[in-house]
Amino acid sequence: MKGEFAMFESMRTYYEVWYPEDPLGVFISDNCFMDLFEALDSYKDVYDVIGVAESVIRERLFKRLAELLCVSYDDIYEQWLKAA
Repeated sequence: MKGEFAMFESMRTYYEVWYPEDPLGVFISDNCFMDLFEALDSYKDVYDVIGVAESVIRERLFKRLAELLCVSYDDIYEQWLKAA
């Protein structure tokens, strides 16, 4: 799933499909990747949007967001660091 519509994909649904072995997946909020992008863009706490303060989950969702935006993971990560 690429393009505009994928930005509205639920982070929880994506995570549960791709990482079904992770029991924390059920605690991810039902926010979409656009919400994650907007949080990064406005320097908000991404963990509030994700719903789980777990770095492995954040990294996996950042990786997916980078794919959707056709940018590198490092670009997403650096934007997140600006808010820290």
